Amino acid sequence: MTHPLVSRLSTEFGWASLYSRNDLIEFTSRPGVHVAFVPGDAARNLETPDLAVILPEIKQAFQGKFDCAVIGDAIETAVREDTGVLKTPSLIFYRDGQFLAGIPRVRDWDEYMSRITQILAQPAAA
Repeated sequence: MTHPLVSRLSTEFGWASLYSRNDLIEFTSRPGVHVAFVPGDAARNLETPDLAVILPEIKQAFQGKFDCAVIGDAIETAVREDTGVLKTPSLIFYRDGQFLAGIPRVRDWDEYMSRITQILAQPAAA
């Protein structure tokens, strides 16, 4: 069962829900930077609803520098293993189909601002 605050990202904000590798590839291969929100199990991880509330604020703070989607349960483990970002909830950043970096767990606002600025400044892997 998806937590209501995670579901809200798709229902209220219109963010894509990615249920297959093809969904992920299609989303991350578009030009620009993309953030995949890996919620984890909200029943076991109390940080999941927190990050679901924080992420729209982060996206707004960066004024259109990236778009966001929610990773579905079916591909969550594969995404975590492929990127090496194993802890949840997490934000996984891609540019033009290439993995850039991940930010696991909930962080302080200033740390998000600093780390995301660094991530956005780095080139995609060749």
